Amino acid sequence: MVLEFTKMHGCGNDYIYFDCFKQNIDNPSELSVKLSDRHFGIGGDGIVLICPSDVADGKMRMFNIDGSEGKMCGNAIRCVAKYMYDNGIASDEVITIETLSGIKTIEVKTDGKKAVAAKVDMGRAVFNPAGIPVALEGDRVVARSYDYGFGEEKITCVSMGNPHCVIFRDDVDDLGLEKIGPVYENDKIFPERVNTEFVKVIDKNTLRMRVWERGSGETMACGTGACATVAAAVANGICNEGEDVKVILSGGELIINYTKDTVFMTGPCEVAFCGTVEI
Repeated sequence: MVLEFTKMHGCGNDYIYFDCFKQNIDNPSELSVKLSDRHFGIGGDGIVLICPSDVADGKMRMFNIDGSEGKMCGNAIRCVAKYMYDNGIASDEVITIETLSGIKTIEVKTDGKKAVAAKVDMGRAVFNPAGIPVALEGDRVVARSYDYGFGEEKITCVSMGNPHCVIFRDDVDDLGLEKIGPVYENDKIFPERVNTEFVKVIDKNTLRMRVWERGSGETMACGTGACATVAAAVANGICNEGEDVKVILSGGELIINYTKDTVFMTGPCEVAFCGTVEI
């Protein structure tokens, strides 16, 4: 069968998007493994299905490189909103999208008739260990000493619809992330694995972040990771609640505003190319 796709990215976090309003995808997990390969496939951090919804303007399903399904993806949901707006699936500039972590509201920013960026209401950051989940005691895991086998580090654990572990470091460029990333991802305290953010503080409104994502490895950007990073920075007294914080990623920049009630994420959404693939 021949499937139509659109390759899109937010800050270099690239996925292969399928419009399931007009075509059916029966095996998304296997398809993600096959097509995400950058040598023998299309290449991407996974695939995203844009589907009809009974409770929102549309529904997003995201699958990682290893075929596992993610509950939420901040960069992908901006691109889904762009696709829906650009293609007339949603006519309003405020779009609701159903995800496995709930219904998210996205405000697209337009240039002419195309969406070029989007602001996403990502919902509340969860610090309760059971809600992340992380198998550590206490009401919150903030600046908690923990040893992954490389010496003790201060970890802060947050959920933004998926689990994150944020670690502040003076240097995030010389990490050897390919070696240490899988260790953090699969540590015993994270029953559902974890996304790990390594963060350098530049000033109270600017952070530099690298991320190792569960199921995908290092990516150029992670929207939920950027939100978790700012939530962790506020919890650690580094950044101020209610202020815009620029998060510098390997593939671009996101603006995050954390409050106790929700986290807002603003960033670009771009089309790389469209095509067809024979399965």
